[in-house]
Amino acid sequence: MARKCIIAGNWKMNLDPDQGFELIEGIKAGFKPKANLEVVVIPPMPLVALAAHWVTDSTLSLGAQTSSSFRDGAHTGDTSPELLRILGCRYALSGHSERRGDHHESDAQVAAQAKAQVEAGLKTIVCCGESLQEREAGVHINKIKNQIGIIYDTLPPEYWGEVSIAYEPIWAIGTGKTASPVQAQEIHKMIRDHIESKAGAQVARSTAILYGGSVKGSNAKELLGQPDIDGALVGGASLKADDFSQIIQAYEVS
Repeated sequence: MARKCIIAGNWKMNLDPDQGFELIEGIKAGFKPKANLEVVVIPPMPLVALAAHWVTDSTLSLGAQTSSSFRDGAHTGDTSPELLRILGCRYALSGHSERRGDHHESDAQVAAQAKAQVEAGLKTIVCCGESLQEREAGVHINKIKNQIGIIYDTLPPEYWGEVSIAYEPIWAIGTGKTASPVQAQEIHKMIRDHIESKAGAQVARSTAILYGGSVKGSNAKELLGQPDIDGALVGGASLKADDFSQIIQAYEVS
């Protein structure tokens, strides 16, 4: 059975309620469900409850950009993964490069978030990736392996099936630069092999690995056509319905 393809639109810290509603309506208008494809919209945290209503009459799924690693308690400014599930989220990101950079989230903290998310009933999309300096220094493979390995070391095996991975080369986020399909496939294959070494062949075969790094309509088809690329984590292009719809349409059922 083919792995699920996930195309997720990360709005980051953009859009107000009117703009978010208009965007969802635009995506829904052009969206034709395809077998084995899940489309996820990931708005800023204050819009999550509203977005849950916007996607109610559609096959779109809702995600959150991050969560606390705690279920509840004295954690001012954080958001409980349990509450996100109650509000209607199906997915949550953990370890996005901007969270790792802006908020100094460590690999251990990201793993704790991912564990809290799946324990709350969410599916987690764990982000990994390297800077240009790390790639040029030749340390990027070990960095990515460490980011992924700790996830499988932290989560009990019964939760491994709730994990997807998003490879986001930091040097290609918001820069207009994109890893070539060959470069992206090379890293995705390495990630799948590393998952196999940590969690076994069955988990590796079934885990969706998304590419995130300036994905747009013009390059989506070639990227999604690679054997180990199972979707896309889309940033800027997810903020316009036409652009995001082009990426969705680039997926071809295999």
